[in-house]
Amino acid sequence: MNQSFELSIATNLLEDDAKQLGVPIDDLRHISITVTANIVRQPALQLQLSYQIDLPSQAIADQLVWSTWQSAQVGFADYLWQETCLECFITGSTIINKELKSLNHTESYIEINVSSDGRYALYKFESYRNPTTLPPPPLYQANGRTRIAIDWACNDRQQPISFTDGMSTTPVMPLSYHHERRFGIDLIELPNQKYAIADMLIEQIHPCVILQLGERSLYFAPDHASPPDFHNQDYWSNFAL
Repeated sequence: MNQSFELSIATNLLEDDAKQLGVPIDDLRHISITVTANIVRQPALQLQLSYQIDLPSQAIADQLVWSTWQSAQVGFADYLWQETCLECFITGSTIINKELKSLNHTESYIEINVSSDGRYALYKFESYRNPTTLPPPPLYQANGRTRIAIDWACNDRQQPISFTDGMSTTPVMPLSYHHERRFGIDLIELPNQKYAIADMLIEQIHPCVILQLGERSLYFAPDHASPPDFHNQDYWSNFAL
């Protein structure tokens, strides 16, 4: 069982983006991004997030800033949202006890930032963009001293995917360029098939992506505020796992 999200591009600056990048607007609209959320139990209980990005043209593929995954880069890093960044926002009630006999409904939420090269960050906000300091405060484990990390399941694919003309098995032209990343965050299992990260019960989720093409940043999410604002919880989805 999984929960899948089709991300769409924010359109408020789409005409200007296309002009600056020298590509048709339709090419930007046809960038395909799918994010799949799964609960996995091996080697540990985790929320696993898989990001698949398909680019429709060579012109876009050539301008995408996408770094190769490197084990030496894996670690906490701030300001990843200033470049190509895989993101996810999560919110829910604060858990008072693991039997769910007491929950504290709160406006707090978690922000996950991940770079294609292996860097990552997890942040904790008490309410909408609060605190306002940058970088935001990291998300810690229950001991209050250890930053929560991600677990990489890296798959670096950047080759063109080809299609056939229906009469031959020989590829006739490149259809798109494909990139993917997959990682997990440790979970706490609770009664009634509920799950939590740290002390937060997962009730809403909002996967999103920033793609840096040249000097432009393009914003993708299942649904957008205008102007785009990933932190706006009015556009987040209910967690269905």
